[in-house]
Amino acid sequence: PVSIHHAQENVLQRVLQLPVVSSTCETLQRKYSSTKESHPLMASVCEVYERGVQGAGALAMWGMEPVVRRLEPQFAVANNLACRGLDHLEEKIPALQYPVDK
Repeated sequence: PVSIHHAQENVLQRVLQLPVVSSTCETLQRKYSSTKESHPLMASVCEVYERGVQGAGALAMWGMEPVVRRLEPQFAVANNLACRGLDHLEEKIPALQYPVDK
């Protein structure tokens, strides 16, 4: 049976909350920010790239919205299966619960 716990969560959010993943993301974000701050030319290139990605992402989501609505039941099933798989991985690999430096 499907538990309410799994029905309300998103597998991507769960993965991003794993300490090993979140600490890696934080480290990359700090390095990206410090690189932008210390190199003015790099900062301008990064800003152009960020604006382009935001625009492309918004356009892609707008175009995909009807498809996503039609596939919502399949996404829910896939998300549920992925959450169960993540439960299994978290049980078998305790290191996922520790930050990268540990």
